[in-house]
Amino acid sequence: MRLYPKRFINLLIRASTVIGLLVVFTITLQAQMNDRDSDTSYANMATGEFTPTKGFQLAKTEYASLNLSIYGMSRYLNQMSPDSTWVDHLGNTKEFIGRNDIYWHRAMIWFNGFAISPKLTYQIAVWTVSTTQQTLVYGTFTYRFNKYIALGAGMTPNVCIRSVQGNFPFFSATDRTMAEDGLRGGFTNGVFVTGEALPGLRYTAVLGNNLSILGVKAANLKRHFSKSISINWMPTTHEFGPRGGNGDFENHNELATRFGVSYCHYRDNRFNNEDNPSPDNTQVRMSDGGLFFETGALAPGVTVIEANYDLLSVDLGFKYKGFALHSEFYYRTLSKFNADGPVPINFINDNGYKVEALYMAVPKVLCVYGVHSMILDEFNRKPYEVGGGVNIYPLKTRSWRLNAQVMRVYKSAAGGTFGLYTTGHTGTTLTIGTDIFL
Repeated sequence: MRLYPKRFINLLIRASTVIGLLVVFTITLQAQMNDRDSDTSYANMATGEFTPTKGFQLAKTEYASLNLSIYGMSRYLNQMSPDSTWVDHLGNTKEFIGRNDIYWHRAMIWFNGFAISPKLTYQIAVWTVSTTQQTLVYGTFTYRFNKYIALGAGMTPNVCIRSVQGNFPFFSATDRTMAEDGLRGGFTNGVFVTGEALPGLRYTAVLGNNLSILGVKAANLKRHFSKSISINWMPTTHEFGPRGGNGDFENHNELATRFGVSYCHYRDNRFNNEDNPSPDNTQVRMSDGGLFFETGALAPGVTVIEANYDLLSVDLGFKYKGFALHSEFYYRTLSKFNADGPVPINFINDNGYKVEALYMAVPKVLCVYGVHSMILDEFNRKPYEVGGGVNIYPLKTRSWRLNAQVMRVYKSAAGGTFGLYTTGHTGTTLTIGTDIFL
């Protein structure tokens, strides 16, 4: 691995300058806000009540309620590399063009509440990612019998890893790690059952249409359903902070712990005609970042039409007095390939992990963190990333965050403009962003 010391030193100087300015800005603002407790509710006599990260209570009657909450994120992303090409697992040389852009990246609007009975809740959401030109309006109904069991229908995650199970947007950075993005399943339409079986022991099981519904029309779906289940246990405090998010912003005085296991299975498909080399299925990637269902992914001119996708993950987390440690391990297999020609292999096993350590250096204001993720893959490429960043909360609330992060990436297994990675990237990625969550 080449480190390119001059480039790296220059990058560190620029990143340090930006981080220093953010710290000065935060300290100044903190002094102005010193007397304010931002995590309380503020009466709003015109339209209702606002609670940070829970939104605005617009209306509430005996028969229904309506709440509005929003999320938005803007960031600068710079993917630097001394190389203009990269080589895939078959030895093909491909062009690399790193991103260097500023985007209003993601926006979400949630309308939710209860209808007719407090046990029957709804959520209608508007979701858009500007960098992929994707916009979606979706919804979910849930009927909660009691705390032990609730049934729901609508848009739902395949509960295959932790970061699709509610802790968004309270990630360490403004998006997921490389190992998560490279191996995970996505969101789909389906039905689910969830609840708290015992104090601190929660479960969710999902039956969905496919691994990711983005870009896939109902007419192209097959007769298979995705199945996923997740169980998580929080034995010490029976909670893990708001939304189970990363970092101990809340400064737990008692050790908070979380242990989870998740599994997903799906007989996956490329969802379009094999005459088109580009599949509609862009969720499943190999460890070199290439699309698994793309023509030529395993052998020249050959297209994989169907394959089994299985992912098992185990996660664990700890929070105590401002310190937090989050880790997750992945075991993914692709098997039983149905292709239109001979392929050299019929089974792919990729294992991976991530580790994130966070510390609130200034309580409720400044968080510093380190991140490492890696995939131990079938093709022995060993893609990894290592680095860290800072989160600044100018108003002492998770509702507004400034983030800066520098990562060293080696042979990125994740790709696309959805997250922080470009396929095959080896080099340095700098991100500076801010997000709000009301």
